[in-house]
Amino acid sequence: MRISVSSDMDEPVARALVAELHGRGHDVVTHGALRPGADPRWAVCSEAAARDVAGGTSQQAVVCCWTGTGASIAANKVPGVRAALCTDARTADGARRWNDANVLALSLRLTSEPLLKEILDAWFTAEPSEDAEDRENVTHVDRLDRARTGG
Repeated sequence: MRISVSSDMDEPVARALVAELHGRGHDVVTHGALRPGADPRWAVCSEAAARDVAGGTSQQAVVCCWTGTGASIAANKVPGVRAALCTDARTADGARRWNDANVLALSLRLTSEPLLKEILDAWFTAEPSEDAEDRENVTHVDRLDRARTGG
């Protein structure tokens, strides 16, 4: 799977994230502080990774900033993106399962390497729910996106 990764800082956990994704066999596209010469501002690099997902050049993305909040906000402004800030494995599982999230947002401050692996395990193991109510909620969010962008 092709996964875009952005970080506003070149922190050890961000480097560990890229290495872990490569180790799991994913093709990784980097943005922000992880890519020499790229704009490292959280709003800019998170948008770039999210646009990769929305445009179909990446299947998923992981966006990072100090708290993860700004990265998730910026990513969620891109139509078609459902970014979820996850600080633990159960939240990552639920985000994929019930929200069909396609962008994982992480806090550089809170995420240790062992926790990172647990979150990624849950994220990649979970499948989007086929439950009618869950699908209706995701469809409703998609309609909100289209209404906001006039699409």
